[in-house]
Amino acid sequence: MIKVGIIGAAGYTAGELIRILIHHPEAELVFVQSSSNAGNLVSDVHQDLLGETEMRFTAQAWPDQVEVLFLCQGHGKSKAWLASHPISANTKVIDLSTDFRKSDPAHPFIYGLPELNREQIRTARFVANPGCFATGIQLALLPLAAAGLLLSEVHVNAITGSTGAGQQATETTHFSWRSNNLSAYKIFEHQHEGEILQSLKQLQPGFNTGFNFVPIRGNHTRGIFVTAYTDYSGTLEDASDLYDEYYTGHPFVSLSTVNPSLKQVVNTNKAVLYLEKHGNKLVVISCTDNLLKGASGQAVQNMNLMFGLDESTGLKLKAMAF
Repeated sequence: MIKVGIIGAAGYTAGELIRILIHHPEAELVFVQSSSNAGNLVSDVHQDLLGETEMRFTAQAWPDQVEVLFLCQGHGKSKAWLASHPISANTKVIDLSTDFRKSDPAHPFIYGLPELNREQIRTARFVANPGCFATGIQLALLPLAAAGLLLSEVHVNAITGSTGAGQQATETTHFSWRSNNLSAYKIFEHQHEGEILQSLKQLQPGFNTGFNFVPIRGNHTRGIFVTAYTDYSGTLEDASDLYDEYYTGHPFVSLSTVNPSLKQVVNTNKAVLYLEKHGNKLVVISCTDNLLKGASGQAVQNMNLMFGLDESTGLKLKAMAF
């Protein structure tokens, strides 16, 4: 059994991580740390886990007692935590924050998108889990980049649920504001753009024709719906073959022949892609769950790869039917 610890275990992504890990056939949760909830039952905070676990949050962490440590703290905190908490050379780390997603010789983290870096993840000790928007958008574009076919500007509109903003309440996450409402934010300057461009250039080093991303706050709780389009001279059949070939052997990505909806992926680690051709434009729709494939499910997928397991172990989660 893989011994697991979680740092910063009170937020949305940590709640999903705990839910997956307590049912994972090859994992054992040793501790779940939360300074603000130390001593409280996990099920008092993550109430969907009532009857699933009797674990309590701890104030302390014992990194030397686990084989893998998940960091689920707010952005900017992982780097500080690792600097002040030396860990055993036998402990692997998966960070769910933004702190290590950009490649840098100053840190050893591998970017943890399995559909891009699966083989590097298998041998990694440190993995930076991708952002939720970044995951859905990259899955929509990676096959084109791998074929060197991002030859003009890329345009992306992506709608996220309120859980993408985290558990800390803000003006734009209150129900009275979010319900029956939409708004755009951080237009062309969202923090996930850097990691997206890094990945596209990893596959197509010469890509520099422009990336235009408009993020939208949706009036739902979870799920990301991405619509991306760019110039493409081939046929729809050509594009479908390209995507089928790229994602062969990647268990969580499915290419649909029917225009998809978010409910096909919510509560799962799946990504559903759909293609349309309009004139000289290829349109790609990508649907993912921001808390699972966009965060905790993908983190466990990375753990599975790092420990030599089938990457889908413990992740066969059911979608919402309606």
